[in-house]
Amino acid sequence: MSLISPELEIVDRSLNSIRYLEHGWPTDLCRWHSHEEYELHLIVNTRGKAFVGDHIGGFEPGSLYLTGPLLPHNWVTDDNFSEPVNLRDMLIQFNHDSIQLANEAYPEFRELLLLLSKAESGVEFIGFKLDESIKRFEDIRNAKGLKQIILFLDFLLCLSQWKTSQILSASQLINKNWTKNYSNIAKVIEYIIANYKEDIKLSQLAEMACMSQSAFSRHFFNTTGNHYSDFLNRIRIGQACAKLYETNEHISTICYDVGFRNLANFNRQFLRIKGVQPRVFRSEARKELAI
Repeated sequence: MSLISPELEIVDRSLNSIRYLEHGWPTDLCRWHSHEEYELHLIVNTRGKAFVGDHIGGFEPGSLYLTGPLLPHNWVTDDNFSEPVNLRDMLIQFNHDSIQLANEAYPEFRELLLLLSKAESGVEFIGFKLDESIKRFEDIRNAKGLKQIILFLDFLLCLSQWKTSQILSASQLINKNWTKNYSNIAKVIEYIIANYKEDIKLSQLAEMACMSQSAFSRHFFNTTGNHYSDFLNRIRIGQACAKLYETNEHISTICYDVGFRNLANFNRQFLRIKGVQPRVFRSEARKELAI
């Protein structure tokens, strides 16, 4: 699933484990792109649209995101901002291999693995204060050596425990590597991903997980951040987004292709998850990303 092929950025990691960057606006760095590194991204100034995988949403000062490896992303400032700004973005890039090697040496690093798994779909942290975010980014920027790594890991640990966050790109859920390291309902999640077009019942999934329906629902929500029906609908909507980006198929055809039984419910779920109607999503995505 290409979601309109992004430019691949190569990040130099020869000197440091993490890479701090900041830039103003306008800038040539504002483009639809991806890279192998995770990226912790803070918006300091301006407002506009955030594009993360198939997600399109608004951003403003204080918006804080974590994107995973090869997840396409871009932050496009609204046209009504005519004056340049010196600082729009503060960001930190880091590689999964470093975290994995640390996890092999120190099992406590497992506390971060679920956060990084969610980052494969992009995560937005809701309600994290702008001044605290700026302070943390500045402290990491100004520190050196081991002190910089300690401050960075403390920030990641704080975010892993943050209660109000949302997963952004529904289409990326289908590529997530859910394993027993994260949940004993991994086989259930894999089943949903493989059979999202089918009519899947809660009772069927609970039986598969050898749990009561109430216990399964609670455990599934704690693992994925979604109720099972929301998770299923996000998978379907993610597939629909890719078709809206990349094909000229009629919206009604796409609706049935991804497993919805009627167009009204498809439109309702699409609006709830993406915040816009399918035709508006197609128009906005092609306008911004095809450039």
